[in-house]
Amino acid sequence: MLKVLGLYPISQRQACVLIGVDPKTVRRGRPPDHGAIRTAMREVAGQRRRFGYRRIGIMLERQGMTMNHKKLYRLYREEGLSVRRRRGRKRARGSRTPMPVPLVPGARWSMDFVSDTFGASRKFRILAINDDCCRENLCLVGDTSISGARVVRELDTLVRLHGKPACIVSDNGTEFTSRAILEWAGKNKVEWHYIDPGKPQQNGLIESFNGSLRDELLNEELFDSLADARRKLAIWRYDYNNVRPHSSLGNRTPAQARRAFVQDETIMPDALVQASGPAYLTPRLSL
Repeated sequence: MLKVLGLYPISQRQACVLIGVDPKTVRRGRPPDHGAIRTAMREVAGQRRRFGYRRIGIMLERQGMTMNHKKLYRLYREEGLSVRRRRGRKRARGSRTPMPVPLVPGARWSMDFVSDTFGASRKFRILAINDDCCRENLCLVGDTSISGARVVRELDTLVRLHGKPACIVSDNGTEFTSRAILEWAGKNKVEWHYIDPGKPQQNGLIESFNGSLRDELLNEELFDSLADARRKLAIWRYDYNNVRPHSSLGNRTPAQARRAFVQDETIMPDALVQASGPAYLTPRLSL
């Protein structure tokens, strides 16, 4: 019995008639939670992450759990098992081993692309390859188009000049993930490490070099033609490697650092940072 406004005791059926509600909806109990089905559904989805609710339903039927598609879909959505759409292109994984610390020249090379314009706003690209140990720029190639096969040719030239590196670090650009690059790395047994997408700090040395290149050359010069851009890139590269002091090398040049490593194989990169004398002077390197 119920009391309406605390005055008249009436039954539940009479109260439903007064407010126009079907008594079946009032007396209906709470639907079952289906804990066993939910647990089995999560297990299947955990093992087969790309299965939708229909295939999960088939796997549940094999376990003796049969239900209509509406109930299956409701439980599937309530458990948050919807398959996320894959976005973005397939990326090369490269080596799963950690990046080696560049203790000697050739231990690790890093590479990246920089773009600029010449003439009537025609774009060209610059391929930069550095040795991370002595901070030396090994390659600075400018062209209107640089494919993966072109990168392979430049790497072959550098291997003949400096020897084969132990590891190469780059981003997931299409040129670095091309079939030509993957075949070259496998053929030469060079560990290729791809940084995570959107994490340029993982390849910070080449990013620092790119900033110096843009700040000291690309933002300061106007290029009349591709030939003019290549000439100025060659001049700046020589200055960077042989004249410009590098703070991380104790204000020495990358060429001086490479000679020090070659003549004394026991020297460590941190030893070059200890510069004697005033900070604004370039200390001499005893060879």
